Amino acid sequence: MSDYSAPIGAPIWFDLMSSDPDKAAEFYGAIFGWEAEAANPDFAGYRNFLKNGKRVAGCGPVMDPSGPSDIWSVYLHSADPAATVAAVEKAGGSMMVPPIDVGDMGTMMVATDSAGAVIGWWKPNTHPGFLEWGTHGTPYWFECQSKDYKKSIEFYTDVIGARIEEVGTGGDPDAVGPDFYGQVFVGESSYSGIMDASKLFPAEVPSFWQVYITVDDVDATVKQVESLGGGVMMAGEETPYGTLAAVTDPFGAVFCLGHPPAGWEG
Repeated sequence: MSDYSAPIGAPIWFDLMSSDPDKAAEFYGAIFGWEAEAANPDFAGYRNFLKNGKRVAGCGPVMDPSGPSDIWSVYLHSADPAATVAAVEKAGGSMMVPPIDVGDMGTMMVATDSAGAVIGWWKPNTHPGFLEWGTHGTPYWFECQSKDYKKSIEFYTDVIGARIEEVGTGGDPDAVGPDFYGQVFVGESSYSGIMDASKLFPAEVPSFWQVYITVDDVDATVKQVESLGGGVMMAGEETPYGTLAAVTDPFGAVFCLGHPPAGWEG
């Protein structure tokens, strides 16, 4: 697909908290063709990235020097922030940032889900979120790497009314990795997934959401990332879901790259 409008509960925005927003803007501009709006002093220097003339992602500076930095965050579409808060808390999550109006652009909130992953919500007003999907420099996929797969499945089913379609084992509690995976359907389409990551990362790594960004050529983009001072965690690999890679920007922020498999029609 190219044109995109997020259904309620689906990914609507993603942004980067960067230790060096100016240099990060140069890096992402080089690899994705993103243009950066001027940093907005009214919102702590936050800026939007544009692709094809449309806002596609955001970037802000680190606000708390003692906290984490250089992290991509994912936001889901909320139609009613108060109802979302109630649903999050009822499902075992907790609020990190309660609903706050961001000028006339919309209302944001940030929560921790019941498996410990940080996830945001956005109720759009004048800022609709990203409006394109599946073309170079726009979203490819969003994924929750969960340290408690069962809790994550239950949480997102309850909070956003998702239908989870499990891939591979269909729920074998001893499974791990690509065979223990749930596609998150909102309506008739899936825009994200939940991976059982209980054995994929060290115990001290919490559950987290990660972003996949579409590129025309994964291998070429991986080389470009390296040439610009980024790192490679997983070089391009052919999978049934396309060619995928995991990389970091020069400051350590992790993001993934994706290119559709042959014959894919989006």
